[in-house]
Amino acid sequence: MYDQPWSPNRPITSPLFSRGSNTIEVTGEGTVSAAPTIAIIVLGAITENVSLTAAQKENASAVTNIIEALLKLSIPKENIQTTHYSIDIEYNYEDGKQIFRGYKVTHLLQLTIDKIDLTGLIVDTAVQNGANTVSNIQFTLAHPEIAYSNALSLAIKNSLFKATTIANTLGVTLHPAPFLVQEISRTQEPIPYPATSYAMSAATPIQPGELKITALIKANFTYI
Repeated sequence: MYDQPWSPNRPITSPLFSRGSNTIEVTGEGTVSAAPTIAIIVLGAITENVSLTAAQKENASAVTNIIEALLKLSIPKENIQTTHYSIDIEYNYEDGKQIFRGYKVTHLLQLTIDKIDLTGLIVDTAVQNGANTVSNIQFTLAHPEIAYSNALSLAIKNSLFKATTIANTLGVTLHPAPFLVQEISRTQEPIPYPATSYAMSAATPIQPGELKITALIKANFTYI
């Protein structure tokens, strides 16, 4: 029974377990805090004009200026990519009638930076050079698996603490090694910084705070 390779989706079991054993099932949770190491910023330019050609030309000029300014901040070119481009027809509505107003061109860039403290400067620089929308700012980790492993270890310890408490209360003897451990998936989302439309302000203060990484497991112990 031990010649099969282990996989993350396969429960961890112990040969000490038998179907006649008394069991205690508990959940364990572990959380660690970590300072983010990556900022993901989505910003760009929105232009409107009755002429589609003019709207596209104005937008292209604004985005080119944004990119050139960001490159001067030593942001690698490969860390700047288009994440959205659209052309929409805009209308006004008067007396229930649809009246053509013009065209709207939207071009959004996604920036991935590893210098968190430059987030505010990057946003301000982009706005100074033509950006008029910041749709999202997120903070995350370059290597989240390290923090998650620490949280997982804490979750195992938490499950043992719970099982021991239950066993002591019942006056029984707990075997400290669980015969079954199941990881409960929990997606770790980056922390978003609320930002939609953007108005230029001096030295925009953007605080990344800390990320909370949580692991959750289910563990089964035997007792006598």
